[in-house]
Amino acid sequence: MIIKRHYAWMIVFVTFLSLLAVQGVRLSFGAFVEPWEKDFSVDRGTISLISTISFIVYGLSQPLIGKLVDKLGARFILTSSTLLVAISFLLTVFVDQTWQLFILYGLFVSTGVGGASNVTATVVITNWFNEKRGFALGMVEAGFGAGQMLLVPGSLLFIQWIGWKWTVLLLCLFLLIVVLPFNLFFLKNHPSEKGIEPVGGYKKEDKNFNKEASESFDFSVWNIFKMRQFWFLIIPFACCGFTTTGLMDTHLIPFSHDHGFSTNVTSAAVSVLAGFNIIGIIISGIVADRWSSRKMLIVLYAVRALSLFILLYSHNSVFLLIFAMIFGMVDFATVAPTQLLATLYFKHYSVGFILGWLFLSHQIGSALGAYIPGIMYSHHGSYSFAFYLSIGILGASVVMTLLLPELKQRGKLETK
Repeated sequence: MIIKRHYAWMIVFVTFLSLLAVQGVRLSFGAFVEPWEKDFSVDRGTISLISTISFIVYGLSQPLIGKLVDKLGARFILTSSTLLVAISFLLTVFVDQTWQLFILYGLFVSTGVGGASNVTATVVITNWFNEKRGFALGMVEAGFGAGQMLLVPGSLLFIQWIGWKWTVLLLCLFLLIVVLPFNLFFLKNHPSEKGIEPVGGYKKEDKNFNKEASESFDFSVWNIFKMRQFWFLIIPFACCGFTTTGLMDTHLIPFSHDHGFSTNVTSAAVSVLAGFNIIGIIISGIVADRWSSRKMLIVLYAVRALSLFILLYSHNSVFLLIFAMIFGMVDFATVAPTQLLATLYFKHYSVGFILGWLFLSHQIGSALGAYIPGIMYSHHGSYSFAFYLSIGILGASVVMTLLLPELKQRGKLETK
């Protein structure tokens, strides 16, 4: 008996592959820091500024990308974004001035990365799944971790073997020859384009839910800004961006080299971190539905601070790998409980508005986390001050999260 799989799972695979490739290129930035320093004869603060601009462009692009997805479709946005990243990144091979790198990577590559992000992926998965949606979204989200696990250490090793320019060429060929054709030929916006229904079929709309949803847009922004819950979610999530995609994705590799770790050891640590990141993403989604998201965030921020302390004093490859395992488990694991708290605290307002602010704050934190450590390194020749700062703001995040009100109905998303 032949079991025919729903085409929606092909959509999951193509979207997963796109995020793996495009976001993997973005997360590989740290591997290019030292080669760019040498080739362009600039300090680490200057290269870090490129990453800072990249995070800002990425964050600011998200509201616009959301509107374009609604207007033009997820397939067009994902395909054109992949093409933009490939072409823009490929052109960096031919630059000979730092300002050209700022424009190509900081603006164009980052805009493309913003298009091939969670916003676009969530829309296409939502269109194809009325059941098993959470599982499908989790599989797609794992594309971030898979890209980090494969492309970051891969880039690091290829840079060592054949140089950064040939490494860029290989990454761009992967985007153009493998990923782009999959998007063009297999990605569809809606099940209707294949003459089928989404997984779980079409369901009747709940009139009460629609009424509440429409009323949720009638709210005062200033009232939200006055709420403790808003700032005590926003600020820790910005600190989250500072210590993860900002600090780690930009500076972990050069930090490891400064501590005398070989390229092979550093690559292994990045792969371990990414692998445990995927595990952490899956576990956090499960735990957030069954335990207090507030308490979960307190634990995650505290453990992350501890992991940075371990990294700061790790001069042995074993401790570097221990750090990678611990940090990986708490890296992206903060996203699920933070989103869940936002949907519960602000269920009578526009949840989309709150989530938009959350992810914008995360990208601002990421931008600062990329730039400030680079400046500190340029002035002091060490990452120690940046790591102590990161541990301090994680401690502040623990305190602010502790001051959030506890929820009686844990993990429930219903707005009844």
